[in-house]
Amino acid sequence: MAGFKRSTAVDSHRNGTRASFDAERHRKDFPILNEKIYGKPLVYLDNAATTQKPKPVIEALSRYYSAGNANIHRGIHYLSQKATDAYDDARTTIQQFLHARDSREIVFVRGATEGINLVAQSYGRNRLTPGDEIVITGLEHHSNIVPWQMLCQQTGARLRVAPVLDNGEVSLDAYEKLLNDRTKLVSIAHVSNALGTINPAKRMIQMAHRVGAPVLLDGAQSAPHLAVDLEDLDCDFFVFSGHKMFAPTGIGVLYGKLDLLEAMPPYQGGGDMISAVSFEKTTYNKVPFKFEAGTPHIAGVIGLGRAIDYVNQIGIDSIFAYEKELLAYATEALLKIPGLRIIGTAKEKASIISFVLADVHPHDIGTILDQEGVAIRAGHHCAMPLMERFKVPATARASFAFYNTKSEIDQLVKAIHSVLEVFG
Repeated sequence: MAGFKRSTAVDSHRNGTRASFDAERHRKDFPILNEKIYGKPLVYLDNAATTQKPKPVIEALSRYYSAGNANIHRGIHYLSQKATDAYDDARTTIQQFLHARDSREIVFVRGATEGINLVAQSYGRNRLTPGDEIVITGLEHHSNIVPWQMLCQQTGARLRVAPVLDNGEVSLDAYEKLLNDRTKLVSIAHVSNALGTINPAKRMIQMAHRVGAPVLLDGAQSAPHLAVDLEDLDCDFFVFSGHKMFAPTGIGVLYGKLDLLEAMPPYQGGGDMISAVSFEKTTYNKVPFKFEAGTPHIAGVIGLGRAIDYVNQIGIDSIFAYEKELLAYATEALLKIPGLRIIGTAKEKASIISFVLADVHPHDIGTILDQEGVAIRAGHHCAMPLMERFKVPATARASFAFYNTKSEIDQLVKAIHSVLEVFG
């Protein structure tokens, strides 16, 4: 519909060589990168926490609220139909981006966290019994730990954890040994938010399927940075958050294989997730609508669709290749700093570097860097068991997106030297 037309551009970089990546050109699309912090240019290196939003996404939100604001799926008037078309078009855009088989397999949620909780309660609670096992890894974000602990408390199932090696990779031998006929669900991060480790997801999924266990893949850190092909991966569930891929906060996606979603009961009750309601009985709507109770985050869905259009226009493979260059450049530069140690040195990593610096607490590192205009994350990154594994209370984390540059990494290095000057 007018005002919400989506680009049909696809990633033209999947085959052939990548042209020189022009980060400076893309930076112009992000108004916030012109901001100054304490009088210094912003160097935003906290992309694993949330990414900035480009003008096409901001403009899509503004157009919806200023020229097309209406509820969806319920109205016959023009604005409602316009909003409904934009909302439904976004679902198809996301399906194609993830290479899912059917748009009905795309469920809108608030974020990856809600998607995991939906699977835990709608799929797991009705299937797990005492003695059953859920397998995760030592790399997981709290959002991929706590819902399973809650489910184990509800069902009497047991949580099993595959250990992490010294380089930040999951021990595949130990992971495979955990899998058995009691394993009823596996849930693993595609990419570690704390270390940047890229798990060999396809291999891990195949290993779980050999014992008949379905797999949820947490794609919060993978969807914005590397190509995701759900048909090839063959995971049973996949989740990601819009705000980590240049879209608004409060919107995310749960993918589920159609037969699994159809067999699962609704997660919440309310409007739009029903076909008919009486005081005696309710008939639920078809998927994906039976999982989308109430008025959804319409603007967020439209913004997420536009963000994916934007990523497609650049090319996800080009993004990954450029960010890999940034990661290599930053790794080499940081390792030259006296007393700095990188936590997580897996062979395959996304654009995340966690580090500690001599005896300086990461919060002090983050505070001093902030004074220099450099935004990083300092803390346990919602991965406290992983911090315990490496015997550190926290790390400083720099995480890159395609709008970052090598000169910004130079600013990061310079700012870290300022930390050493303060702490001697």
